[in-house]
Amino acid sequence: MSTVRLQDFKKAFAGRTPEPLDRYRYYSVLVPLVERSGELYLLYQLRAETLRRQPGEVGFPGGKVEPGETPAACAIRETVEELGIPRESIEMLGELDYIHTYSGFTTYAFLAAVADTDFTRGFSPAEVQEVFLVPVSFFLENEPEIYRYDVAPRIGDDFPYDRVQPGGRYGWRVGETIIPIYNYEGRAIWGLTGRITLCLINILKNSMK
Repeated sequence: MSTVRLQDFKKAFAGRTPEPLDRYRYYSVLVPLVERSGELYLLYQLRAETLRRQPGEVGFPGGKVEPGETPAACAIRETVEELGIPRESIEMLGELDYIHTYSGFTTYAFLAAVADTDFTRGFSPAEVQEVFLVPVSFFLENEPEIYRYDVAPRIGDDFPYDRVQPGGRYGWRVGETIIPIYNYEGRAIWGLTGRITLCLINILKNSMK
C-alpha cells in the first residue's frame, strides 16, 4: 500500500467546494405579489396537465437551479419564461425560509413585487394552464388545515444488525413533515406551495405585532 502524506490531504482539499453526499437537487420559486385596485394579491399558477411532475397542481413559478446560477436568478428566469412578463417588471423584496425535504431536494423561495398586467395572456401553455390571484387578506383571515405525518426509514430484512449493533436492534430516527392546505374558490393550495404561503403569512403576521 502506498504511503499517504499530510500533503496529499492538503492537495485533495485545496479549493474544494463541499457537495451533498447523495444525489441532491436544488429548486427555486418566486412568490409574486401583485397590487391591483389598492389591494395586494398573491399570484398562483395551475400547472399544465401535460407536465410529468405535479400536473394540474397549484404552484408558484419556478424550477431547477441550473449550474452556475443563483437561486434568486433561477426564480426570476423561470418566472419570466413561465408567465411571459419582462424582467424589469419584477422587484425582489426578500428571501423566505428555504425547505429541505426528506426526498433529496431543497427549495428556495423569493418574494417579489410584480407589476400588474393581464396575466391571462402571455404565459407558457406548455407549463401553465391558468394563472389566478388570491387576496393576501384571505390568508390573514383564514388558517390552513394542517396535517402532520411521520417520515420513517424502511429498512430491509437483510440489514446486518448483528454486525453493527449489539442486541441486533437499532433506533432509527423518525422525522415529521407538515402539509398545510388552503382552500380558495375550489382550488387547493397545498404541499410545498402551501408551506411557502404559510411561511410568508407568518412572517407578515409577526412583523405586524
